[in-house]
Amino acid sequence: MSPRPATAHLRRPEILAAAREVIRERGVNGTRIADVAERVGTSPPAVLYYFESKEELLREALTEVEERFYAELQSELTRIPSARDRLVWLVESTVDSGDYDAVLWIELWPQALRNEELAATREALDRRWRGAIAEIIHEGQQRGEFAGGDPDELARLTASLLDGLLIQVALEDSEVSSARAEELCLAVLERELGCAFRQPVGSLANVPSGGY
Repeated sequence: MSPRPATAHLRRPEILAAAREVIRERGVNGTRIADVAERVGTSPPAVLYYFESKEELLREALTEVEERFYAELQSELTRIPSARDRLVWLVESTVDSGDYDAVLWIELWPQALRNEELAATREALDRRWRGAIAEIIHEGQQRGEFAGGDPDELARLTASLLDGLLIQVALEDSEVSSARAEELCLAVLERELGCAFRQPVGSLANVPSGGY
């Protein structure tokens, strides 16, 4: 393969954005490099300057989405004073049916069964996700907002529950809307953490405009 151009940092975001759109619409198996190239207005060889395969496109697209998510997460959570309200916000933002990047995750899971690189990406991203949840739970326990329990185990439970609910929301299941998914997850967290979650989040009213 020819060396990647010095302007790679300028072209990559356009290609990744196009890849996200096409993969959401057609799935990984139904996506061709030519489809991504057409969407971004370039040629397949030009796309291959930056990404060697569809799998690399999926991996990089999802990693970029995750980096943006965690940057926004850190920014927004500093505006929310209590661990309880932070956890509610996290659940709400995760099951929001408007977050179409969930489709990328759903596409990643079956691909990761047969691709070692995608499997490693999946594991790293999941570990980071569980770590973010565990950090909020640990903070809430330290402040006396939550009952005891291993934060890492509770994070595994919460992440797994959210993953399952997110699939139902993305599939537009008639019995699992984003609101219902949020209610179900918060019911479990109430039981596990001994904290009332299913009531208005008072402190969120004080979040400055522009927050979530």
